[in-house]
Amino acid sequence: MGILDLDKTKVKKWHPDNLFNTETMLPISEIKNGIVILKDWWLRSIIKVEWLNLDLKNYDEQQVILEQYKRFLNWLAFPIQILIRNTYLDLTEYLWYLKKNLTEISNPALKNQGQTYVSFLEWIDDQQGLIFIKEFYIIIPYYRDERDAEQVNRSRRDKFLNILNAKDSVEMIVERYRTFIKNEQNIQTRENVLIAGLNDLWMSAERLDTAGVVSLLFRMYNPLLDSSQARFIE
Repeated sequence: MGILDLDKTKVKKWHPDNLFNTETMLPISEIKNGIVILKDWWLRSIIKVEWLNLDLKNYDEQQVILEQYKRFLNWLAFPIQILIRNTYLDLTEYLWYLKKNLTEISNPALKNQGQTYVSFLEWIDDQQGLIFIKEFYIIIPYYRDERDAEQVNRSRRDKFLNILNAKDSVEMIVERYRTFIKNEQNIQTRENVLIAGLNDLWMSAERLDTAGVVSLLFRMYNPLLDSSQARFIE
């Protein structure tokens, strides 16, 4: 048998599943009822917060708000993560609203003025970076058995190694779902506590639903793609 005469039954075929792909590297397993289920079985909930402009307050009001905010953070019995995103102003939905209402205007002068305004906003929206805004989010974690301090203090290496699992077994998927069912109410309690506390500080806060979470994650992991692709409809 020549050197190039290979026994095909002994040749190992190359499988792309053996390589690390995007799905493998992401720590997210699935999203249920707006709650992110991680591969290590822990849960995350995301609260979007409307920022409060302290510059519009006088000195005394600023001091009161800051003191209440400090007390609120010290009062929390669970850890939180604050996420601040710099992103461009997305006018897609606003443009859709304007175009829809323009069709109902009968006055030619007003309609022409409205179309000019829409064209100007479309030009701004196409720039994708002409106007920047800040988005504020609070991520609420929930660890099984409420071992918050132990999990928060884990090294980044340990957290990273926990997500490098290309495939889940049936047992892991079932156990992960049971963990979600058991702890869903607990993380929702944390959500209610946080939202109520922020509302007392004159900051509007709302929990992201599944569509909102998917849209946020898409925009974070795909910043160069068209923003319209980030919308998710249940």
